[in-house]
Amino acid sequence: MHYLFEKSDSLNTPVECFVYDAARESFPVRPHWHYFYEIIYMLEGSSEMHCDGKKYILGQGDMIIFHSKTVHSIFSAEKGPLKYAVLKFDINKFAAASDYAPKLRSIFKHAQKNDMDIYFPQETAAAMETERIFEGCISEMSVRKYGYDLMLKTHIYNLLMNIVRKWLSDGMTIDIKSTPQDENFDIDSITEYIDLIMSDNPKVSEIAEKCGMSYSCFAKKFREVYGMSCKEYIERMRIFKAEEFLLFTDYDLNFISQETGFSDCSHMIKSFKAIRGITPKQFRLNGRKHGE
Repeated sequence: MHYLFEKSDSLNTPVECFVYDAARESFPVRPHWHYFYEIIYMLEGSSEMHCDGKKYILGQGDMIIFHSKTVHSIFSAEKGPLKYAVLKFDINKFAAASDYAPKLRSIFKHAQKNDMDIYFPQETAAAMETERIFEGCISEMSVRKYGYDLMLKTHIYNLLMNIVRKWLSDGMTIDIKSTPQDENFDIDSITEYIDLIMSDNPKVSEIAEKCGMSYSCFAKKFREVYGMSCKEYIERMRIFKAEEFLLFTDYDLNFISQETGFSDCSHMIKSFKAIRGITPKQFRLNGRKHGE
């Protein structure tokens, strides 16, 4: 099954949202799988979608969700235009906001295990305000104004909660027995843990232990999945966090370096220039020049 794997850039794009036009893109979409969750909302035409051996026919206004690591493909069900909106996201970046609620990744894994519906017909999708949510996601992704990341997450949380509520109304139950994996991490969810402890200068050996793997095995697997070493991942995530401070605040570089987990300001400047090709100060000036 490894040859069907589609590598996802969860570092640079933990969320993707776009409109797919079959007349302009490579089509059909052949069988593949990835670590991301994927939600598709039909805009025009009729499609035939396959997921783990099951076939679904989707028309305008219908929605389907592909769980992480499920093999899926998309074909045209009839002649004519075919357009659909796509939402891909790393569910590990979406933690439950309530103390009583399990992690979303645990709920969705539980739903998959219990074979809950992944297809939502037009009437059901409309009740979830799916069209409005997708329009909001696409707009935030394209404009990227101040706070776009929070607005984007708000839209996605809205949709995910609507899906969970539908599953609950269909008989799914959520309790401690159904979500025992809440505090456990594997290679495709370990970045959630890394994000939580990044400012504490974590050691890769400690992260590997949390993942239940030896250092060498973890290092090899991490590079296979994310295309870089765990140490490089941590450094790049710090750069991304620093970019948000630089674009949307007036904090000085010393403050930003402390908040993003760099050892000091000079470390941040050196790393930033090595990865971005310019200094943090130049990045800030360029961003404001272009009206970010």
